[in-house]
Amino acid sequence: MPSLTPLHETYCKWDRSPPSQADVLEGLAQLMSTRLGSVVHELVQAIQREMLLSIFGVNKQASKKFQKIPYVEKLYQFAFSSMENYGYYFLAPMFRKIIERFPKLHDKPLTPAMTFWVSALNGVLGDYLLAHQNPLALSPVLYDHYGALQQGDLAGRVVIFSHGLCMNHLDWSNSKHPGIPEKLLAQRDHNTMLYFHYNTGRRISANGRSLSNILDDLVKRNPRITSIDLIGHSMGGLVSRSALFYGKQNMTQWFHMVENLVCIGSPHHGAVLERFGYALQDQIGRFPLVKVFSHVVNIRSNGILDLRFGSVRDDDWEHNPARIGFMDDNRKPAPLPSHINTFFIAGTLELENKKNKTLKVIGDYLVSLKSALGDHPNPRFKLKIPESHKAIFYGLNHFEIQYHLSVAEQVAKWFYPRHDELAEEQIRKYLIKLETMQGIVET
Repeated sequence: MPSLTPLHETYCKWDRSPPSQADVLEGLAQLMSTRLGSVVHELVQAIQREMLLSIFGVNKQASKKFQKIPYVEKLYQFAFSSMENYGYYFLAPMFRKIIERFPKLHDKPLTPAMTFWVSALNGVLGDYLLAHQNPLALSPVLYDHYGALQQGDLAGRVVIFSHGLCMNHLDWSNSKHPGIPEKLLAQRDHNTMLYFHYNTGRRISANGRSLSNILDDLVKRNPRITSIDLIGHSMGGLVSRSALFYGKQNMTQWFHMVENLVCIGSPHHGAVLERFGYALQDQIGRFPLVKVFSHVVNIRSNGILDLRFGSVRDDDWEHNPARIGFMDDNRKPAPLPSHINTFFIAGTLELENKKNKTLKVIGDYLVSLKSALGDHPNPRFKLKIPESHKAIFYGLNHFEIQYHLSVAEQVAKWFYPRHDELAEEQIRKYLIKLETMQGIVET
């Protein structure tokens, strides 16, 4: 079978636009016809080697010899060739015949169900899809409130929503809760809601740079924009922080226009599940047989790896000798901009009147309370914001907190405080300024 890459396929789309239904079929065809065998082959051999070591007590040298036996190698080759041939000669041509038979698929956007599955696939394999220029790899784009690509002129206040891992721009509401966008739209005129859709399998810092570039272009094309608010759920909060970090570093215009940042269930200091996955992979060699699964655990995207400690900068990962990184927290600080009102929201499975130590650690299933609220024992990493800018919601899990009515009401309250609350905030800022001035005079 000839060795083909996606660039040699009969149809290959690669640009900045969202994928069409034809792109999905072509992307699947490329996955079926690209030689993935070497990766899978190495994985299967590694698992088999661990089984020989753990179960049968065979030493490493003997296990390697066993895998080099001619009939064993032929058996491997036959199995993998069969799988590759099935994908190459049957599945891929079938998908391409559908595209040829229905050319209008090129112009059809993804259905909500397709958007869900493609976004989830990007969360798991997005870095691989991008590296192989597969049309399934999502490009970073902005959608408007009605699900169309952002076009036309904008003015006034703009709110940018960034979704979490494996999620998409449609996940900010559901049938029961209209969500934060509708709540904010009901509060004030001249609000524009935009939704950042991106490949969550990429590095968080790469997506942060993309968002910064997109916002830089947005304000240059729309000089009547007066202010920007950023709202991110889970990984989206880290992407927003990363965009602010690089926006400041590159002295962009949009950075100085940001008024508010809201992070909802964001793992500022890492997600328990990713650290557990790494610990499993790192320490599992102590247990016979179970080490087999450490090879499977390693199959996760760069975006997921960044969730171990909440990395938002390139230099948190680019100098690591191995892709998997370290168990120790070696990231660089990424302080919050001082001119922005920052708000953190955390969810927990605990009930407010029934405390549970285990649930406190678990938090909302994926992110602990301390991580979501920016608390850290090391002062270099602690994200300091006023207690009035923090909120904990009890009985809410990670996948419902971003659109729940109570959360939407809290965000609206922060964005549009009542006159008495606004006066209190102004007095608080005045007192802080007065204390600073007095300290300078005394010095």
